[in-house]
Amino acid sequence: MPNYTFEDYKKAIKAKYEKEKNGEYSNNLNSPTSANLRNLCVKRFDSNNDKDDLITFESFFEFPFDKDKKNLFGEEELNKLEAVKRFFLGKTERPAEDTIQLAAILVDLQPRPFNKFRIQNDPDEEELIEELRDTDFPKNDFFSDNLTDEVETEKVTDLKSEEQEQIQSQESEPIQSQKLESVPMPIVSVTSVVKEDKEKPENIIPTKLLHIGIVTFVVFGLVAAVIYFAFFNKQCMQWSEDHYEIVDCSSKIEGNFNEIIRLDKDLLDFRKIKACDTTTCFLTNGDPIVWYGKTANGIDFFNDNGNGLHPENKKALHPMTGYMFSKYLKGKICE
Repeated sequence: MPNYTFEDYKKAIKAKYEKEKNGEYSNNLNSPTSANLRNLCVKRFDSNNDKDDLITFESFFEFPFDKDKKNLFGEEELNKLEAVKRFFLGKTERPAEDTIQLAAILVDLQPRPFNKFRIQNDPDEEELIEELRDTDFPKNDFFSDNLTDEVETEKVTDLKSEEQEQIQSQESEPIQSQKLESVPMPIVSVTSVVKEDKEKPENIIPTKLLHIGIVTFVVFGLVAAVIYFAFFNKQCMQWSEDHYEIVDCSSKIEGNFNEIIRLDKDLLDFRKIKACDTTTCFLTNGDPIVWYGKTANGIDFFNDNGNGLHPENKKALHPMTGYMFSKYLKGKICE
Protein backbone atom coordinates (compact mmCIF):
# COMPACT_ATOMS: atom_id res chain seq x y z
CA MET A 1 0.00 0.00 0.00
CA PRO A 2 1.73 3.21 -1.14
CA ASN A 3 1.87 6.32 1.01
CA TYR A 4 1.35 9.40 -1.12
CA THR A 5 3.01 12.69 -0.19
CA PHE A 6 1.45 16.11 0.15
CA GLU A 7 3.13 17.05 -3.14
CA ASP A 8 1.32 14.14 -4.80
CA TYR A 9 -1.92 15.47 -3.29
CA LYS A 10 -1.34 18.94 -4.77
CA LYS A 11 -0.51 17.49 -8.19
CA ALA A 12 -3.67 15.37 -8.10
CA ILE A 13 -5.76 18.48 -7.33
CA LYS A 14 -4.14 20.42 -10.19
CA ALA A 15 -4.77 17.51 -12.58
CA LYS A 16 -8.43 17.32 -11.48
CA TYR A 17 -8.73 21.09 -11.97
CA GLU A 18 -7.55 20.78 -15.59
CA LYS A 19 -10.20 18.11 -16.15
CA GLU A 20 -13.02 19.96 -14.35
CA LYS A 21 -12.40 23.14 -16.38
CA ASN A 22 -14.28 21.44 -19.20
CA GLY A 23 -16.86 19.79 -16.98
CA GLU A 24 -20.13 20.70 -15.31
CA TYR A 25 -18.69 23.75 -13.53
CA SER A 26 -16.53 25.03 -16.38
CA ASN A 27 -18.09 28.52 -16.03
CA ASN A 28 -16.65 28.76 -12.52
CA LEU A 29 -13.26 27.13 -13.17
CA ASN A 30 -12.27 28.36 -16.63
CA SER A 31 -11.99 31.84 -15.15
CA PRO A 32 -11.35 31.19 -11.43
CA THR A 33 -12.00 34.70 -10.14
CA SER A 34 -12.80 35.14 -6.46
CA ALA A 35 -16.48 35.69 -7.33
CA ASN A 36 -16.64 32.54 -9.50
CA LEU A 37 -14.92 30.46 -6.81
CA ARG A 38 -17.32 31.85 -4.20
CA ASN A 39 -20.29 30.76 -6.35
CA LEU A 40 -18.76 27.31 -6.87
CA CYS A 41 -18.08 27.04 -3.13
CA VAL A 42 -21.77 27.66 -2.40
CA LYS A 43 -22.76 24.99 -4.95
CA ARG A 44 -20.35 22.43 -3.49
CA PHE A 45 -21.47 22.99 0.11
CA ASP A 46 -25.19 23.58 -0.44
CA SER A 47 -26.00 19.90 0.13
CA ASN A 48 -22.65 18.74 1.54
CA ASN A 49 -22.83 17.02 4.93
CA ASP A 50 -19.32 15.56 4.87
CA LYS A 51 -17.74 16.26 8.27
CA ASP A 52 -14.19 16.72 6.89
CA ASP A 53 -15.38 19.14 4.19
CA LEU A 54 -17.30 21.24 6.72
CA ILE A 55 -14.23 21.38 8.98
CA THR A 56 -12.13 22.54 6.00
CA PHE A 57 -14.66 25.27 5.20
CA GLU A 58 -14.62 26.60 8.78
CA SER A 59 -10.82 26.44 8.97
CA PHE A 60 -10.49 28.41 5.72
CA PHE A 61 -13.16 31.07 6.23
CA GLU A 62 -13.10 31.03 10.08
CA PHE A 63 -16.87 30.57 10.33
CA PRO A 64 -19.07 27.48 9.74
CA PHE A 65 -21.05 27.04 6.51
CA ASP A 66 -24.72 28.00 6.78
CA LYS A 67 -26.80 27.54 3.63
CA ASP A 68 -29.29 30.13 4.91
CA LYS A 69 -26.48 32.72 5.10
CA LYS A 70 -24.56 31.79 1.98
CA ASN A 71 -24.67 35.35 0.65
CA LEU A 72 -22.65 36.66 3.60
CA PHE A 73 -19.32 36.31 1.75
CA GLY A 74 -17.72 39.69 2.30
CA GLU A 75 -14.60 41.29 0.90
CA GLU A 76 -12.33 39.47 3.36
CA GLU A 77 -13.68 36.06 2.25
CA LEU A 78 -13.26 37.01 -1.42
CA ASN A 79 -9.65 38.01 -0.71
CA LYS A 80 -9.01 34.65 0.90
CA LEU A 81 -10.25 32.90 -2.25
CA GLU A 82 -7.49 34.73 -4.15
CA ALA A 83 -5.07 32.17 -2.66
CA VAL A 84 -7.09 29.31 -4.20
CA LYS A 85 -7.14 31.13 -7.54
CA ARG A 86 -3.35 31.56 -7.50
CA PHE A 87 -2.93 27.87 -6.68
CA PHE A 88 -5.12 26.78 -9.60
CA LEU A 89 -3.22 29.08 -11.97
CA GLY A 90 0.21 27.99 -10.67
CA LYS A 91 1.14 31.44 -9.38
CA THR A 92 2.10 30.42 -5.85
CA GLU A 93 4.76 27.93 -4.74
CA ARG A 94 3.84 27.47 -1.07
CA PRO A 95 0.07 27.65 -0.57
CA ALA A 96 -1.32 27.13 2.94
CA GLU A 97 -2.67 23.71 3.85
CA ASP A 98 -6.28 24.89 4.23
CA THR A 99 -6.02 26.49 0.76
CA ILE A 100 -5.10 23.09 -0.68
CA GLN A 101 -7.88 21.33 1.21
CA LEU A 102 -10.54 23.77 -0.03
CA ALA A 103 -9.21 23.49 -3.60
CA ALA A 104 -9.67 19.70 -3.36
CA ILE A 105 -13.34 20.23 -2.48
CA LEU A 106 -13.94 22.74 -5.29
CA VAL A 107 -12.67 20.26 -7.93
CA ASP A 108 -14.27 17.31 -6.05
CA LEU A 109 -11.04 15.28 -5.76
CA GLN A 110 -11.59 11.80 -4.33
CA PRO A 111 -10.43 10.61 -1.88
CA ARG A 112 -10.00 13.66 0.33
CA PRO A 113 -8.81 15.20 2.64
CA PHE A 114 -5.06 14.44 2.54
CA ASN A 115 -5.11 11.97 5.45
CA LYS A 116 -7.42 9.75 3.34
CA PHE A 117 -5.67 10.43 0.03
CA ARG A 118 -2.20 9.42 1.27
CA ILE A 119 -3.18 5.86 2.27
CA GLN A 120 -5.25 4.95 -0.75
CA ASN A 121 -4.49 1.77 -2.71
CA ASP A 122 -3.67 1.98 -6.37
CA PRO A 123 -6.15 0.13 -8.68
CA ASP A 124 -3.82 -2.82 -9.32
CA GLU A 125 -3.36 -3.45 -5.60
CA GLU A 126 -7.10 -3.24 -4.92
CA GLU A 127 -7.82 -5.72 -7.75
CA LEU A 128 -5.19 -8.13 -6.40
CA ILE A 129 -6.62 -7.89 -2.86
CA GLU A 130 -10.12 -8.70 -4.15
CA GLU A 131 -8.78 -11.71 -6.10
CA LEU A 132 -6.98 -13.06 -3.03
CA ARG A 133 -10.12 -12.67 -0.91
CA ASP A 134 -12.15 -14.82 -3.35
CA THR A 135 -9.45 -17.51 -3.84
CA ASP A 136 -9.63 -20.73 -1.81
CA PHE A 137 -6.10 -22.13 -1.78
CA PRO A 138 -5.79 -25.92 -1.12
CA LYS A 139 -3.42 -26.79 1.68
CA ASN A 140 -1.09 -28.94 -0.45
CA ASP A 141 -0.46 -26.09 -2.92
CA PHE A 142 1.78 -24.48 -0.33
CA PHE A 143 3.10 -27.29 1.91
CA SER A 144 3.25 -30.83 0.47
CA ASP A 145 3.64 -33.94 2.62
CA ASN A 146 6.78 -34.81 0.64
CA LEU A 147 8.42 -31.53 1.55
CA THR A 148 7.63 -32.09 5.23
CA ASP A 149 9.13 -35.58 5.08
CA GLU A 150 12.30 -34.22 3.48
CA VAL A 151 12.74 -31.62 6.20
CA GLU A 152 12.24 -34.20 8.96
CA THR A 153 14.73 -36.56 7.27
CA GLU A 154 17.34 -33.80 7.12
CA LYS A 155 16.91 -33.10 10.84
CA VAL A 156 17.31 -36.80 11.76
CA THR A 157 20.43 -37.08 9.57
CA ASP A 158 21.99 -34.03 11.17
CA LEU A 159 21.24 -35.36 14.65
CA LYS A 160 22.86 -38.70 13.88
CA SER A 161 25.95 -36.98 12.52
CA GLU A 162 26.30 -34.91 15.69
CA GLU A 163 25.89 -38.01 17.90
CA GLN A 164 28.54 -39.89 15.90
CA GLU A 165 31.00 -36.98 16.25
CA GLN A 166 30.43 -36.88 20.03
CA ILE A 167 30.98 -40.63 20.35
CA GLN A 168 34.16 -40.47 18.27
CA SER A 169 35.53 -37.58 20.34
CA GLN A 170 34.76 -39.44 23.60
CA GLU A 171 36.49 -42.55 22.30
CA SER A 172 39.55 -40.59 21.23
CA GLU A 173 40.05 -38.88 24.63
CA PRO A 174 41.38 -41.96 26.51
CA ILE A 175 43.79 -42.72 23.66
CA GLN A 176 45.18 -39.18 23.77
CA SER A 177 45.51 -39.32 27.57
CA GLN A 178 47.33 -42.61 27.31
CA LYS A 179 49.73 -41.12 24.81
CA LEU A 180 50.38 -38.15 27.03
CA GLU A 181 51.04 -40.39 30.02
CA SER A 182 53.55 -42.43 28.09
CA VAL A 183 55.59 -39.38 27.09
CA PRO A 184 58.32 -38.61 29.67
CA MET A 185 58.16 -35.06 31.03
CA PRO A 186 61.42 -33.07 31.09
CA ILE A 187 62.68 -31.89 34.47
CA VAL A 188 62.97 -28.13 34.62
CA SER A 189 64.34 -26.34 37.64
CA VAL A 190 62.60 -23.31 39.20
CA THR A 191 65.80 -21.30 38.81
CA SER A 192 65.87 -21.83 35.06
CA VAL A 193 62.21 -20.78 34.71
CA VAL A 194 62.78 -17.54 36.64
CA LYS A 195 65.91 -16.87 34.61
CA GLU A 196 64.03 -17.34 31.32
CA ASP A 197 61.28 -14.92 32.44
CA LYS A 198 63.84 -12.26 33.28
CA GLU A 199 65.48 -12.70 29.91
CA LYS A 200 62.09 -12.13 28.09
CA PRO A 201 60.93 -8.54 28.73
CA GLU A 202 58.16 -8.98 26.12
CA ASN A 203 55.98 -10.50 28.87
CA ILE A 204 55.40 -6.94 30.12
CA ILE A 205 53.90 -5.82 26.78
CA PRO A 206 50.42 -7.43 27.23
CA THR A 207 49.98 -5.59 30.55
CA LYS A 208 50.85 -2.25 28.94
CA LEU A 209 48.47 -2.93 26.06
CA LEU A 210 45.73 -3.74 28.56
CA HIS A 211 46.27 -0.40 30.33
CA ILE A 212 46.25 1.49 27.04
CA GLY A 213 43.03 -0.28 26.00
CA ILE A 214 41.30 0.64 29.27
CA VAL A 215 42.34 4.29 29.00
CA THR A 216 41.24 4.45 25.35
CA PHE A 217 37.85 2.93 26.22
CA VAL A 218 37.27 5.43 29.04
CA VAL A 219 38.26 8.41 26.87
CA PHE A 220 36.09 7.21 24.00
CA GLY A 221 33.14 6.78 26.38
CA LEU A 222 33.55 10.32 27.71
CA VAL A 223 33.75 11.76 24.19
CA ALA A 224 30.65 9.80 23.13
CA ALA A 225 28.76 11.07 26.17
CA VAL A 226 29.73 14.67 25.43
CA ILE A 227 28.66 14.33 21.78
CA TYR A 228 25.33 12.77 22.80
CA PHE A 229 24.40 15.41 25.33
CA ALA A 230 25.69 18.25 23.15
CA PHE A 231 24.04 17.19 19.90
CA PHE A 232 21.85 14.10 19.79
CA ASN A 233 19.94 14.81 22.99
CA LYS A 234 18.90 18.20 21.60
CA GLN A 235 16.66 16.92 18.84
CA CYS A 236 13.60 18.97 19.85
CA MET A 237 12.51 22.60 19.72
CA GLN A 238 10.04 24.92 21.45
CA TRP A 239 8.44 28.21 20.44
CA SER A 240 9.88 31.05 22.52
CA GLU A 241 8.24 34.50 22.09
CA ASP A 242 8.97 35.03 18.38
CA HIS A 243 11.04 32.03 17.18
CA TYR A 244 11.82 28.35 17.73
CA GLU A 245 14.69 27.40 20.05
CA ILE A 246 16.49 24.04 20.00
CA VAL A 247 15.97 22.36 23.39
CA ASP A 248 16.53 19.07 25.17
CA CYS A 249 13.54 16.82 24.44
CA SER A 250 13.00 16.29 28.19
CA SER A 251 13.65 19.87 29.29
CA LYS A 252 11.08 22.11 30.95
CA ILE A 253 11.70 25.82 30.58
CA GLU A 254 10.05 27.68 33.43
CA GLY A 255 7.29 29.99 32.23
CA ASN A 256 7.21 28.56 28.67
CA PHE A 257 4.08 26.46 28.22
CA ASN A 258 4.43 25.98 24.45
CA GLU A 259 4.59 22.42 23.17
CA ILE A 260 8.02 20.79 22.74
CA ILE A 261 8.14 19.26 19.24
CA ARG A 262 10.64 17.31 17.15
CA LEU A 263 13.40 19.39 15.60
CA ASP A 264 12.53 20.68 12.12
CA LYS A 265 15.44 22.67 10.71
CA ASP A 266 13.14 24.25 8.10
CA LEU A 267 11.32 26.05 10.92
CA LEU A 268 14.40 27.57 12.57
CA ASP A 269 14.12 30.66 10.32
CA PHE A 270 10.37 30.99 10.97
CA ARG A 271 9.75 34.25 12.88
CA LYS A 272 6.93 36.35 14.29
CA ILE A 273 7.48 39.88 12.97
CA LYS A 274 6.35 43.39 13.85
CA ALA A 275 4.54 44.51 10.71
CA CYS A 276 3.50 48.08 9.92
CA ASP A 277 2.60 50.38 7.05
CA THR A 278 6.10 50.21 5.52
CA THR A 279 6.50 46.41 5.77
CA THR A 280 6.91 44.70 2.39
CA CYS A 281 4.16 42.10 2.34
CA PHE A 282 4.04 41.13 -1.37
CA LEU A 283 6.39 40.25 -4.20
CA THR A 284 6.22 42.19 -7.45
CA ASN A 285 3.96 39.49 -8.91
CA GLY A 286 1.53 39.87 -6.00
CA ASP A 287 2.44 36.71 -4.08
CA PRO A 288 2.39 37.26 -0.30
CA ILE A 289 5.59 36.97 1.75
CA VAL A 290 3.91 37.78 5.08
CA TRP A 291 1.40 35.52 6.82
CA TYR A 292 -1.00 36.24 9.66
CA GLY A 293 -2.85 34.37 12.36
CA LYS A 294 -5.61 35.55 14.64
CA THR A 295 -5.28 35.28 18.42
CA ALA A 296 -7.44 36.10 21.41
CA ASN A 297 -5.59 39.44 21.71
CA GLY A 298 -5.60 40.45 18.06
CA ILE A 299 -3.48 39.34 15.13
CA ASP A 300 0.13 38.12 14.72
CA PHE A 301 2.30 38.42 11.61
CA PHE A 302 4.99 35.97 10.43
CA ASN A 303 7.73 35.93 7.80
CA ASP A 304 6.49 32.60 6.41
CA ASN A 305 3.65 30.13 6.80
CA GLY A 306 5.88 27.71 8.79
CA ASN A 307 3.98 24.44 8.98
CA GLY A 308 0.70 26.26 8.31
CA LEU A 309 -0.27 26.65 11.98
CA HIS A 310 0.18 29.37 14.58
CA PRO A 311 2.94 28.04 16.88
CA GLU A 312 1.03 28.97 20.04
CA ASN A 313 -2.70 28.42 19.46
CA LYS A 314 -2.35 25.97 16.53
CA LYS A 315 -4.87 27.88 14.38
CA ALA A 316 -4.33 28.10 10.61
CA LEU A 317 -2.07 30.82 9.21
CA HIS A 318 -3.26 32.78 6.18
CA PRO A 319 -1.41 34.66 3.43
CA MET A 320 -1.51 38.44 3.62
CA THR A 321 -4.14 40.06 1.39
CA GLY A 322 -4.73 43.63 0.28
CA TYR A 323 -7.81 43.77 2.48
CA MET A 324 -5.93 42.61 5.58
CA PHE A 325 -3.10 45.07 4.88
CA SER A 326 -5.56 47.96 4.63
CA LYS A 327 -7.43 46.86 7.74
CA TYR A 328 -4.51 46.18 10.09
CA LEU A 329 -1.35 47.80 8.72
CA LYS A 330 -2.26 50.86 6.68
CA GLY A 331 -1.30 53.93 8.66
CA LYS A 332 0.35 51.86 11.39
CA ILE A 333 3.80 53.17 12.39
CA CYS A 334 6.60 50.68 13.07
CA GLU A 335 7.78 50.66 16.66
